[in-house]
Amino acid sequence: MTDAALPAAAAVAPPKPEVDWGKLFLGFGAMVIGQFMAILDIQIVAASLPQIQAGVGASTDQVSWIQTAYLIPEVVMIPLSGYLSRLWGTQRLYLASCTGFIVMSVLTGLSSSIDMMILTRALQGFIGGAMIPTVFAVAFTAFPPERRVTASVIMGLIVTLAPTVGPTLGGHLTEALSWRWLFFINVPTGLLVLFGVARWGAFDKGDPSLAKGFDWFGLAVMAVFLMSMQFVLEEGAKNDWFDDAGILWLTVLAAIGGIVFVWRQLTYSNPIVELRAFANRNFSVGVAMTAVSGASLFGGTFLLPQFLGRVRHYSASEVGTTMIVSGLSMFMTGPLAGRLVRKTDPRIPMFVGFLLAGFGMYMAHGVTANWGFWEFAGVQACRGVGVMIAMIATQQITMSTLPPQMVKNASGLVNLARNTGGAIGLALLATSISQQTALYYDDLTSKVTQGSAAAGMMAGLHERMMQLGVSDPGGAARKAIGGMLQQQATVLAFGDSFTLLAIGCFLAAFVSLFARPAKNAPPPPSDAH
Repeated sequence: MTDAALPAAAAVAPPKPEVDWGKLFLGFGAMVIGQFMAILDIQIVAASLPQIQAGVGASTDQVSWIQTAYLIPEVVMIPLSGYLSRLWGTQRLYLASCTGFIVMSVLTGLSSSIDMMILTRALQGFIGGAMIPTVFAVAFTAFPPERRVTASVIMGLIVTLAPTVGPTLGGHLTEALSWRWLFFINVPTGLLVLFGVARWGAFDKGDPSLAKGFDWFGLAVMAVFLMSMQFVLEEGAKNDWFDDAGILWLTVLAAIGGIVFVWRQLTYSNPIVELRAFANRNFSVGVAMTAVSGASLFGGTFLLPQFLGRVRHYSASEVGTTMIVSGLSMFMTGPLAGRLVRKTDPRIPMFVGFLLAGFGMYMAHGVTANWGFWEFAGVQACRGVGVMIAMIATQQITMSTLPPQMVKNASGLVNLARNTGGAIGLALLATSISQQTALYYDDLTSKVTQGSAAAGMMAGLHERMMQLGVSDPGGAARKAIGGMLQQQATVLAFGDSFTLLAIGCFLAAFVSLFARPAKNAPPPPSDAH
């Protein structure tokens, strides 16, 4: 090509549109705040359930549904949001979702009965569920490839911090104001989000033609499959799993519904969820890793407050103070993790991240009843750093090699994998703690009854109870020894659960090596073209 021809060639090629970075970051930032709000609401009630129970006159069994009712419908909206985003456009879907979320938050805060609260929480979770995956889709469609890691860092901070600070924020709000403000707090935040997304969130346009041939049967089957599965995972451990007829039949229903759902999505001309994304090896590996990172994130957030409450008898504010180490380590690691993922093959930080998270969990395998803030600080810091690095690298691996038309649907599947992985992790951990506590208690009891030291301990306690004027010193002594054995059995069971999480992370580190190399950004265009 001659020098004279160069200007002509340049004139033919249309200039690439300039990215309005201010508008992009303001719109994306508003969506991220909404995503934080939606994820936060899962855990914000965790430390305030006794106050809510008293406020609406609920039983102990009923109050657990305040969290479950939010999570079960949410898992249906998360994959459905990809289809709705393509149909209506991201901005319209997000505005509708945020508006409904605010309305349901107000109604939940005004609830006077547990039935009303369960209904409004279910609608809050279902409608607000669209605010979570749409942010991921925008990060991988609106941002140019070289800026996607930055967007991933922001999302990683939100996904990890929200469930970590939820119980802490909820406990302080309840103590300072009342439990109703756990839901009213969403109103000013939600209005800010609505303004930002309405002003700067026009990232794409919808395709109304997708409404033709909408798969209502597929939607019904998906709802049955996901809601049954989520219920089994949430409630199975409390009801002794398959010893309960309801859990057994819902498991069968979930299995049949899952098979029919997969068949329908692979054969229908206009599927709700694009399962063909799983043909991409990186996406399949990434979804599996996302599920494991979800189990590690939610599992670690579940185990530590449980241990501190049951063994150390910490208050909600004390638990929050101890948990803050995890949040701080994640927050400080975010920018570093972004640089690592941007500068290296993302498989390397993903492998290292899961190893660190696993090592952090394994540090607590020898936990004792005396562990408090400082003993758990190293565990939380190592786990927090590892989870953040692994999550950001996993997002890059999962989405980087997908064609643009699959990104919206794929983002729903990624978020569904994280939630499902978290639910499976919590179910396994709850079952492990229950079963291992019983086994350790039986073992300790048999050793105590056979040992000579037990007789001396019993005699000493009996004498002490008599000195205190207890009416039944023998019974009180036996009860005290039983309490000590129960506590020791519980501590040993928690040690096993930390080890279980560590093994899962180590296995994930190994599986992550099966991903293909992923480029973080395309090479700059050559001057010759």
